[in-house]
Amino acid sequence: MNFTKRRNFNLREYWIQTAAAIEPTLRFKTGADFAAWHAEALEKLRELCCEFPQPVDPDVEVEYSVLDGDIVRERVVFNTEEFLSVPCIVLYPKDMAKNGKNAAIVCSHGHGSSGKNAICGHRDCSATVEDIEAMNYDYALTMAKAGFLTIAPDLRGFGERKDDDNSWRGRDFCNVNMLRGMLLNRYPLTGNIWDIMRCIDYLQTRPEVHPERIGMMGLSGGGTMTTFTSALEPRIKAADIMGYVNSWKAFGIDRANFCGMQILPGILRWLDVDDIAGLIAPRPLLLEIGMFDNCFYLQDYMRAYEHLKLIYGAAGVPDHLEADIFPGPHAFGGNKAEAFFKKHL
Repeated sequence: MNFTKRRNFNLREYWIQTAAAIEPTLRFKTGADFAAWHAEALEKLRELCCEFPQPVDPDVEVEYSVLDGDIVRERVVFNTEEFLSVPCIVLYPKDMAKNGKNAAIVCSHGHGSSGKNAICGHRDCSATVEDIEAMNYDYALTMAKAGFLTIAPDLRGFGERKDDDNSWRGRDFCNVNMLRGMLLNRYPLTGNIWDIMRCIDYLQTRPEVHPERIGMMGLSGGGTMTTFTSALEPRIKAADIMGYVNSWKAFGIDRANFCGMQILPGILRWLDVDDIAGLIAPRPLLLEIGMFDNCFYLQDYMRAYEHLKLIYGAAGVPDHLEADIFPGPHAFGGNKAEAFFKKHL
């Protein structure tokens, strides 16, 4: 018997070694033609999203509009596809003119029990308060106070759209919903992209909002949504991605710091995360990078930032890429976001 053969029984090691041999086919390379790469990569990303829902009458309903100090809070509900509706919170300054000239920002929450409530500054339970304080998490409220109209939807499976705990029997509900969707050729990430696109449809009907002055921002899982949706949706004119842009191999294959709402099957064979963020070019992009982020590591974020510099340089707009590298954790830094959106929206 030959005992010199190397045997591996560890599945994590198997995935790491398998992924190490893969170079995404459409990874942007030095000297590549930006326009040609952008067209091919964007087409592939749309293909990997698989089946988008069919549009329906949104049947928009504003369930309340109340004044909270200097900020108007509204609860808005609309349909995005057959059998599914989206609850949103809309925030804006009480003196905002209904003149069709104001900028709006789609604010996407990340993981957590409260969904949209925390980023809108609701302090209705201890878990929400803890999230706000730990991650400076109420950025939808912060940006409304800065003069923007913001809309924050619940993503599928979160907040009011979360099933009762018995429906996944102790398993991660994102992964359960991914498996359910795969049976039907539909992915949660694709569905959430669709819902945010429908939020933009709605924003373009608001009397306050200029239809060409719409941005997007999000932390963590919200960073996932900002990356993918901004890449695919040209109506998003500027994007702020917070605590997300690392490589699939680093945060996914190695550390498994992701879930079924954040992936598309086969994506690593074609595009890494920084390439997907690069599809936002030539539109302005802000990266918020916490030095002590323990979810998306600084060294991996800095590699991605350098790759994005290459892409934005090739696009001829190096000044459209900015970074807020701050001495903090996995959080909204908030040092440049207001000025960034005021400049580019």
